[in-house]
Amino acid sequence: QEQLVESGGGSVQAGGSLGLSCAASGHTYSANCVGWFRQAPGKEREAVAILLTGGKTYYADSVKNRFTVSQDSAKSIVYLQMNSLKPEDTAMYYCAAAYGIACGWVLPPEPSQFNTWGQGTQVTVSS
Repeated sequence: QEQLVESGGGSVQAGGSLGLSCAASGHTYSANCVGWFRQAPGKEREAVAILLTGGKTYYADSVKNRFTVSQDSAKSIVYLQMNSLKPEDTAMYYCAAAYGIACGWVLPPEPSQFNTWGQGTQVTVSS
């Protein structure tokens, strides 16, 4: 069974940087899509940065030019580098992957398109 385990996150002042990692295990094939969602209190879960099939990448408008999603060559670790952080980036960040199912055919990517999730890691940005 596929598992995703996040690490990183924490607290930082506005303008600072943080990096998240997501290690995938238990799979024998690569995910069709993989990346990061976030959910702030009282808000819906939203896609932040997703590696889509065909080599495409999705970024939410609010994080473009600040966040970068990447993957190691073995496609077993997904990273999210977050720069110039803002208080509105404060949220629980979740790693997500779509194994064996279609994904990314609707933009922004929806949580329902992903069938494997990490436990989440908190990011708090203070002003």
